[in-house]
Parts: sequence; C-alpha cells; structure tokens
Amino acid sequence: MNPDVLITGVMNGLHSSPFFLPRFREALFFYSSQFDMLNSTVVHQNHEARIMIERDLLGADVFNVVACEGAERIERPESYKQWQARILKAGFKKLPVDQTILKGSVDRKELYHGDFVIDEDSGWLLQGWKG
Repeated sequence: MNPDVLITGVMNGLHSSPFFLPRFREALFFYSSQFDMLNSTVVHQNHEARIMIERDLLGADVFNVVACEGAERIERPESYKQWQARILKAGFKKLPVDQTILKGSVDRKELYHGDFVIDEDSGWLLQGWKG
C-alpha cells in the first residue's frame, strides 16, 4: 500500500490507563457523554436500534474498559494526539484541513443538534458533543 491520503476516524478516548481509578473516571466521562447524546437526539430509549447500540456496542466497550485487565482488554482507546504522533512516526505527512470543508461543516451545523461541536485542532477536524 502506498496511499496518497490517509483519513482516520478516531474515537478520542483517554481511558486506556493501566490503573483502574483514572481509567474508570475517564470512561465514566466518555460514556456518559455518549448516553447523553443518545438521550438528547431523536433516538427513543425503547427503540430497537438504540437498545442494540447500548447493549452490543457501548455495553461491550464499557465492559472492556472497566472490567478487563491486562491481556483480557481487547481495546485501548487513545487520544487523537497520540494517533497523530503514531501516524507521523510511520512516515505520513499532515495535510492542512481545507478551510472550505471546515466552513461548510460549521455552516451546516444548524442541521444537527445544538450540542454538536465542530472544530479544528492541530490539523485535525474534530466533531464532539458539548465540547
């Protein structure tokens, strides 16, 4: 593979600490925002798709972060800045975020819930919930 452009989608997570308490605290913050987002959007709590998202996706992730230690943990979420360092170390070069795309995204923000955030940081286009 020799791509001209690599676009990554990263769930920005800081809950990969080997120590339980900081990992639990970060996971609590991260997943409470996920559930808050689901509660604030049009997905009703009894909707079959929402139940599947909570049980099969978020539930498995929470279990992995909180209940598993050592080799039992199958995922270790990292921040986008950690991914940036890893990508640059692999020899990729950053391209600037096209300001037209950024402006178009911000201009269309009214189509989404008011608590969604779109921003740029260090050449990364960020989407978030309540900051």
